[in-house]
Amino acid sequence: MAPQQDVPDEYLDGYVRVVADAAATGRRLTRDELDARRALGERAAEAGLGLRALVAAHLARTHSGNLGARLTVDAVVAAGAQAIDAFAEGYERAQRQTMRQEEAARREFIDDLLYGRSDLGKLAERAERFGLRLSYEHAVAVARGESAYEEGGTVARDIERAVIARFGDRNILVTTKEGRLVCIAPGDQDEVLAHFAKQAYAATDGGQVAIGRPQSGPGGVVQSYEEALGALDLATRLDLDTPVLRASDLLVYPVLTRDRQAMTDLVHNTLGPLHRARGGARPLLDTLVAYFDAGCVSAEAARRLSLSVRAFTYRLARIHQLTGADPTDPTDRYTLQTAAIGARLLDWPTEP
Repeated sequence: MAPQQDVPDEYLDGYVRVVADAAATGRRLTRDELDARRALGERAAEAGLGLRALVAAHLARTHSGNLGARLTVDAVVAAGAQAIDAFAEGYERAQRQTMRQEEAARREFIDDLLYGRSDLGKLAERAERFGLRLSYEHAVAVARGESAYEEGGTVARDIERAVIARFGDRNILVTTKEGRLVCIAPGDQDEVLAHFAKQAYAATDGGQVAIGRPQSGPGGVVQSYEEALGALDLATRLDLDTPVLRASDLLVYPVLTRDRQAMTDLVHNTLGPLHRARGGARPLLDTLVAYFDAGCVSAEAARRLSLSVRAFTYRLARIHQLTGADPTDPTDRYTLQTAAIGARLLDWPTEP
């Protein structure tokens, strides 16, 4: 085997001498000799040389080096294996260290990107290293499941591979944050986030995915990410079980809660009298929610609550009696429905 020309001699320094000396006496390599081989392996990894080429170069020196005619093949192979193994150990150790440093840098970048706590100019420069051009418009999708997902975990890796295999890795970043799966993609490539949502839904055994609106600039990623988180929070508060939520479809809810005090007053003034009902306000609030979610069809709403239509109709009449607003009247319906939405968003009546 001919020596590999792309491997400088400095990374093979002392190899022939150490192998020949050990093979001549049948001894094992000393600790100092092994440490020297490990150090050379680390330097070779830091220099960016390939391990296969390095091993091939060592084997070539074993074959062509002046090891001495009296040495047995078994002795040479045993000594050479020790030396090469130590070299490879050092090489892999340096690679692991580099990977840890890369992972730490990636994690720090992702934290700064999604929290928006870094200088936007510097953040944009750092983003280039991870394949993102923050001067463009981006959108963010966030997926949650029954368990927390970690960077480098099986689920995150599988989803990243599925997305990259279909669309490539240009300007796309798949990661995790606070136990959730996150995908950042160009704002004009909705198909990327749709595919991520499909993969995440399957991988999380029916979890939920929210997609923020496309936003421009380095700060746009933060805005889209926060919109996606807000959509997931709304889904929890409003018991929305839609697999994929789009922030653009839920804009009415932030509008309703923008003036929190006004919404609080509406809930208390409109629904407060329900506290006087036997069993408290909760059963009658659930009645209103079921009624509106069923398109104001009493039979369907009654089925959802496992009530008879007669019992359900009685509840509607009781709501009318207590609040003075009739759920079946178009004029009163809007006020009651808005108040019911506000109650769910404010977690009323659990939170006074």
